Amino acid sequence: MLPLPVFDHHKPRTLSAALDLLARLGDKAVVIAGGTDVLPNMKHGLVEPEHVVSIAGIEEMRGISLVREGDDDKLVLGAGARLAEIESSILVRRIAPALAEAAGQVGGPHHRAMGTLGGNICLDTRCRYYNQTYFWRKSLGFCLKKDGTVCHVVRGGSRCVAAASNDTAPALIALEADLHLLGPRGARVVKAHDFYVADGVKNTVLEPGELVVRVSITRNPGRRSSFEKLRRRNAIDFPLLSIAVRLDVSGVETTRVDGADVVVSALGARPRRIRAASKIRPGTPFDVAARELAEGAYAECKPLPNVDDDTEWRREMVPALVERAVTRLEG
Repeated sequence: MLPLPVFDHHKPRTLSAALDLLARLGDKAVVIAGGTDVLPNMKHGLVEPEHVVSIAGIEEMRGISLVREGDDDKLVLGAGARLAEIESSILVRRIAPALAEAAGQVGGPHHRAMGTLGGNICLDTRCRYYNQTYFWRKSLGFCLKKDGTVCHVVRGGSRCVAAASNDTAPALIALEADLHLLGPRGARVVKAHDFYVADGVKNTVLEPGELVVRVSITRNPGRRSSFEKLRRRNAIDFPLLSIAVRLDVSGVETTRVDGADVVVSALGARPRRIRAASKIRPGTPFDVAARELAEGAYAECKPLPNVDDDTEWRREMVPALVERAVTRLEG
């Protein structure tokens, strides 16, 4: 069993106190909510903080509600909402089913009972050469992401390509969610698809001392969404591939698609929007849309050997999962 290193634990009760503490401690501190990712990484020596700041007790970061903003109804989720709450929420299931499905497939029941939406949004990228013990990594000479200068996935590569493994991320991008951030320089709102960057070492735009405090999704009765995940077992495992689909339908004829978005993740450092989705013509039948989106996703997606299992098999599963996600939304 790997022990935790020694650290000072802080438990602020308000958001302002947490931000003040993070500003004072700087890069000596890490933030923890449910701890399902940070604590294992600390045991492996992947993060080595002197201070751990727990935001689990901050009430103002919790809750799931429907609020009116101007002409729109918005689903608002606190970043501290537990994944199990999101999975079972009637509001989320009605307005953003892909998010409920994604939350319901994170880890196992104990992970979802502890893990939070904000923690999953900010989940560190993963790689078969990185998420190992210190001794394992040392024997290989470390890697670009931690302590080394070599990428073992792409020989000679100058950028880390560790894989985005947060299940909620593709769902939030497909649903065009807004992420509300708060930090030393004040508040800002970032679109989910702009929150992630193609850098496996640090794949988000979060600045030092900044937190994701809540998420908002505009309610649209003409939208349907779904989520599919590929993994070895039907529980616990991180994704080998994850796919979120959003379809826009309108009018009485609900067997036709007016617009679509398909987001594929666990291939590289950031979730990938499929360009073929923007080419779906209004009024496209579901079966045609499913075929076009599946073919487009297969053409655009080429998995890297950054997670375990065969890359060609993972690629072959891309169109299968896209087609399944689309056909589940018909009717």
